[in-house]
Amino acid sequence: GVGKEATMEIGRVGFVGGGRMATALGKGFVTAGLVPPERISASDVYPGARDEFAKQTGGKGFETNAELVKASDILILAVKPDQVDAVLTELGPLLSKEHLLISICAGITIFRMEGALPAGTKVVRVMPNTPALVGECASGYALGSSAGEKDGEVVFALLNAVGTALPVKEPLLDAVTGLSGSGPAYGFLAIEALSDGGVAAGLPRDVATKLAAQTMLGAAKMVLETGMHPGQLKDMVTSPGGTTIEGVHQLEKGCFRATIMNAVRAAAEKSKALGQK
Repeated sequence: GVGKEATMEIGRVGFVGGGRMATALGKGFVTAGLVPPERISASDVYPGARDEFAKQTGGKGFETNAELVKASDILILAVKPDQVDAVLTELGPLLSKEHLLISICAGITIFRMEGALPAGTKVVRVMPNTPALVGECASGYALGSSAGEKDGEVVFALLNAVGTALPVKEPLLDAVTGLSGSGPAYGFLAIEALSDGGVAAGLPRDVATKLAAQTMLGAAKMVLETGMHPGQLKDMVTSPGGTTIEGVHQLEKGCFRATIMNAVRAAAEKSKALGQK
């Protein structure tokens, strides 16, 4: 969670693209005390996005990437995948060997980024997720060929300030995208469905949604904090001939596990396809 940041000096952070994910991360870095608001900024063509970023983070909004690069040591590429090539072409001449470029764009490979940038540019590819907004981000990251150990430590410190970061081999980032990148949406669907079930069984909606969300949070914490296998934890709840096994049986009939596995695999495949465009 929040507050695990390393006591290291982080440079000035600039987001190329000031959308939702940039705002979530930026706000997270500031809240965690890792980057002060005066050392954070974003560039976006939309004034609305710039204003929202500034409002949420206390940082600055720039209209052009050229202004942003001048004001930043660490650049976080947070544009839509279809804009990446144009943005890299524009950034190339502006970057120095000192700049660290961190990409959070789904499916865009390190190879593709390094190919579009001057030789020796330090690139790191990251797949975060939106719970960065509440300090519970799950991220995977991989270093490019010119990024050193120190750069890895900076990325780890940034991501760990807003949740949990795990280094992975780059080809596995598509799988990370399908699981944790897209996973919050699966969680929201599960919470909504649990709440619907509660309402169908007679609970008021506000009570049902709170119970559903807290239950998922509790289950996740038990997995993380006990280190026990999820199957073992499930067995501890399902008493012989009881209510829980009755519900679990219905989930099994509905192919609950296979459906979730299919979702992760389909999203991972989509990430791979996006990267090959």
